[in-house]
Amino acid sequence: MEPTIYLFFKGNCLEAMTHYAEVLGGEIMGVFKNADAPSPENRMPGSDDMVMNMAMKLGSAIIMASDNSPEMYSKPQGFYVSVDPGSLEAFDRVYEALAKGAQSVGMEPAETFWADRFAMFTDKYGTPWMLNHSGSKMPGAQS
Repeated sequence: MEPTIYLFFKGNCLEAMTHYAEVLGGEIMGVFKNADAPSPENRMPGSDDMVMNMAMKLGSAIIMASDNSPEMYSKPQGFYVSVDPGSLEAFDRVYEALAKGAQSVGMEPAETFWADRFAMFTDKYGTPWMLNHSGSKMPGAQS
C-alpha cells in the first residue's frame, strides 16, 4: 500500500499540474475534464474545461488532482508536499521554478541540522511545498 497525494485547485489544475510535471520531471498520465463526462449528472459544477480528475507520475509516486468549484474549494492546510530534488543544483532549479510568484515563503532555502538545504513555501497555485535535500547529513552519507 502506498499513499497518493491528491491536490485540489480553483480552476487552474491543468496549468498547475503541467507546471509541476515540467519542473519535477513528472509525466501527465491522464486528464478527464467536465466535457468528458458521459452525461450531465456525471459532471461537477463548473465549465467544460474544469478538470474532474488527472494524474501525474513522479518517480514511483502518483500525484492526482482536480479543480473545485468556488463553493467546494478550501485552501490547503495542515500538510506540505515534500520532495528531495536530489542535489543542491537541482534544489536551486526546482526552488526557483516552484517558488516564483509564491503566495508565501515560510523558510528561504538554508542549511539546517538535518539537511544541506531546506525550504518551505506556498506556490502561486496554493500548493504548500517543502524542499528537503539531506545530502551529506543523511545518516550513512559520504561527506
